[in-house]
Parts: sequence; C-alpha cells; structure tokens
Amino acid sequence: MRLVQLTVPTGKRETILEALDEREIDYVLTDEDSNRDYTAVVYFPLPDPAVEPVLDELQSVGVDEDAYTVVVDAETVVSRRFEALREEYENGDVESDRISRQELQAEADDLTPTFGVYAIMTVISALVATAGLLLDSPAVVVGSMVIAPLIGPALGASVGTVIDDEELFKESVLYQILGVVLAIAAAAVFAFIVRTANVVPPGLEIDMVSEISERLTPDLLSLVIALGAGVAGIISIATGTSVALVGVMIAAALIPPAAAAGVALAWGQPSAAIGATALVLVNILSVNLAGLVTLWYAGYRPESLFSLGETEQRLRRRIVALGFIVLVFAVFLGAITYASYTTATFEQNANEEVEQVLAAEEFEQYQLLEFEVVMGDDYPFLGPERVIVTIGGPPDATAPELADVLHERINRHTDESVRIEIRYVTIIER
Repeated sequence: MRLVQLTVPTGKRETILEALDEREIDYVLTDEDSNRDYTAVVYFPLPDPAVEPVLDELQSVGVDEDAYTVVVDAETVVSRRFEALREEYENGDVESDRISRQELQAEADDLTPTFGVYAIMTVISALVATAGLLLDSPAVVVGSMVIAPLIGPALGASVGTVIDDEELFKESVLYQILGVVLAIAAAAVFAFIVRTANVVPPGLEIDMVSEISERLTPDLLSLVIALGAGVAGIISIATGTSVALVGVMIAAALIPPAAAAGVALAWGQPSAAIGATALVLVNILSVNLAGLVTLWYAGYRPESLFSLGETEQRLRRRIVALGFIVLVFAVFLGAITYASYTTATFEQNANEEVEQVLAAEEFEQYQLLEFEVVMGDDYPFLGPERVIVTIGGPPDATAPELADVLHERINRHTDESVRIEIRYVTIIER
C-alpha cells in the first residue's frame, strides 16, 4: 500500500479531484498557502499496482513533473472503498505485484551511491575478496560480497533502458565498467604487495588454492548464477522487497572472479587470468540481459506512449547484442567445461588402468599407494601433463617393463602423449 501526496497546480483542482472521484479514491485535501503556483495538497491511499496508472492519468490532466509528488509506504488503510480499489487492481499476476515505474526509477537511483563511495567500497570488497582467496577462506570471500555496492549499477542499466532514461543507463554502464576495472586492479596490486612482502608462503602455487583455482577455470554453471542474480535482483527491486541478499548474490558473480583475475596477474600468469576475466564479463552481461527481459515481462514501459516504439526497438537491439555476446562467452565457458570433463574422464580411466595392470599376475607383488595427475599450465583449457604413480613393493623388486605397460595403457585415453612417472616405495612386512 502507498500513500500519495500531490501538490495541486493552480486551475487544476477540480480536474484532479474529478479524476480521483471517478476512480472512487478516498482523499484528503488541504489548502496550500506558500504563495507558489499550487493551491492545495491532496493525500490519497492506493494499492501498489494502482500507483502508476493513477499518476499517469493525473499527469495527463495537468500534473507535470515539476509538481511535488511523494509516494510513501502505508502500513494500514481501513476503508471499504480502498478494499474495492484493491480488488480492482490486484489480480495476482506479475504486474499487480510490482511497484510503479516512478518508484522503480527512484529505487534504481537510490541503490547507486555517489562515485566516490562506490569506488571506495568496490576497492575494499576486492581487497577483502583477495585476502579470502589467498587464505582459501570461503567465509572471508562471502564477507567481501556483502560490502560490494554492485547491485545498483547492475540493475540500473536495465531500468534505464526499459523506462527510457538514457542518463540512468549511461551512468550505470559507466559504473559497471569502472567497477570491474577497479576490482581487478585493486586485487592485482594488493596481491602483488602480499607476494613480494612474503605475507603468503614463498612458492605458493595459486592453482593449488581451491578458492582460486575454481575461478580460473570456470564452467557453464556460472551462467546460472549470473542469470539467476539478474532475475532475482529485478524481482526484488520491482516488488519493493529487500534487495540486500540479492545484492550479495550479484556480488558473488562478480567480485571473487575479479579478485582471482587480479591474483593471477600478480603471480605473473596472465593466461591464468583469462578464465576469471571472462567469467566476470559474462556474469555482468548476463545480469544485465536477465534484468532487461524480466523488467519488460513485468510490464514496465516508458512514460510517454510516443517513445514506446523507439524504446522497444532499442530494447530489442540491446537484448540481441547482449544475447549474442553472452552466447559467445557461453561457447568459451562450454569449451572450458568440456576440457574439465575430458580431464576428469582421463583421470578416472588412467586410475582404472593402473589398478588393472597391478592386478595382473606378473605384477601382483606391487600395490598402488598413490595416483596423481599433474595438469599443465595452458589456462584456461587445462589438460594432463604427466601422471605420477606411487607403487609399493618388496625390497629389491624390479619391474622395468611396468613403466612401458603403464605408459601404453594410460595413453590410450588421451590424444596427446602424457608422461608417466613411477615411484617405487619399499614395503617391509614383519
């Protein structure tokens, strides 16, 4: 429920009151004596879905944008006429649950802080995320998402497109670009300082840190996170519910991958940063794409009917462009996913081959102690480089032909030759 406070322009009192009476809207009228161009202030309660059509109608009869209009939450309204009004406008579909176009624009503006605050909070969240990644701490990484101010710009571009507010659109796009650049740069500088100051163990391999490695080689499931965040964010802001948790979800799609890209750059591995950077870009584009489609589906349109056709064309162009770019990135992520799948399949098959060989009668004196597949450094499409097989056996046991057998059997499952390294461990039983 909303309570609307509206200043009545000189000469428009009767017209406005007649419009409210026709819709059977209860109102309270007070005289205005501030010697301006307004004669009164009218107060009237409305159900959420009625705000936009009523304000549009009042604007059409003479209430321009210079008028003083305030829309605030109303906890309780006791009125038979209000209940009838609610039944008229609330029919249980998506459009009846959303806030007005005017409130949506105000919400989008409020969610975007000033650039100074936005830049500082983005840098802080990137630094915290970088520390969490290097510590391999999921809790710290989640904490970095909470303070990231990304939800406003991420959703503002979609709102600006749908309601034909190009200034909001351009500002949001600029904020998103600068946010990504700031996050990656801050993470790279901080990680470089940490590394050179030996705050982390010397020789730390970032691909051995699970919180980092999973973002250096992203897969197609990452798209689900970004698309879900975009839809959930728009639904939250459009229905006037809390967007705090959804903001964390959007930050989850952007801040940790940006920090991972910065860490890879600080470690002198630009190729390792490719996957994480691609993940950041595809996530931010997916959030915008999901936001555009969801807003249009929810029924948001420009204020002026004359700009509706132009806005629709612009919307289609942007959806097609975003969809195409997301598709290209999806193919890229799909290739990474396929490479990960083939590597996992190779590891499983290679392990089974080793077990079958050692189960043969001629090698039954040996037992498999450890099996490891060492990956190459061709990010983001990682593949097996060598296989380390640790075997235990009795003292003075030798089987030089075992290496040849394992090499031949394991390399059946890969297109490129993989080196086989066998380590013997003497086992003495007493």
